[in-house]
Amino acid sequence: MNPRPDSMPAILDERLWFPEPRKALRLEFADGLVAIGGDLSVERLLLAYRSGIFPWTADPLTWWSPDPRGVFEFDGFHVSRSLRQVLRRDPYEVRMDTAFRSVVEGCASQPRPGSWISGDFIRAYIRLHEAGYAHSVESWRDGELVGGIYGVAIGGLFAGESMFHRADHASKVALVRLWEHLRQRGFVLFDIQMVTHLTEQFGAVTIPRRDYLRRLKRAMAVRACF
Repeated sequence: MNPRPDSMPAILDERLWFPEPRKALRLEFADGLVAIGGDLSVERLLLAYRSGIFPWTADPLTWWSPDPRGVFEFDGFHVSRSLRQVLRRDPYEVRMDTAFRSVVEGCASQPRPGSWISGDFIRAYIRLHEAGYAHSVESWRDGELVGGIYGVAIGGLFAGESMFHRADHASKVALVRLWEHLRQRGFVLFDIQMVTHLTEQFGAVTIPRRDYLRRLKRAMAVRACF
């Protein structure tokens, strides 16, 4: 059984560390708070993802490892009949890593829980992109960016962060192309943190945190290239 400590979450300082994610707090309003504080440096973000932890809010900066964890199983990904028809029409040009900043800013502007993507988050993930770890998949129409998704790739892990659309099915098309790309490139773990109504339509499932951490360890040993 995972511990359920009554103490406050760990308070991070300039040292580069995280507590064991299995010791995350279980709260009435959310599950999986690991720590508060620290920074959004490339080094800390990489350590977080390698540890099964991700940042969620910027003020204060909080770090989470929920139980259960949302994932896409590569063999369980579902594309509806109507979306397959859209894909056959090929309405969008799909590109990768040509407009990373614009994709993150598009996700931040969405009128939903994407509003947690603050200016600090945008700058941090741009630095992660420049370091070669964060990537975008983009839907374009007539030279205009109309949808996309971004996330973090380390070893055989891809951690999806957020997606947006300004045209029908634009983000869904990008998600399908991302799934295809990750399979072709040999990724073994597609993390989405938590299951939403949208991702559930694509077959997203939840798995216990202990299983996620075990699979994450194996994924870190895989040499996949985005």
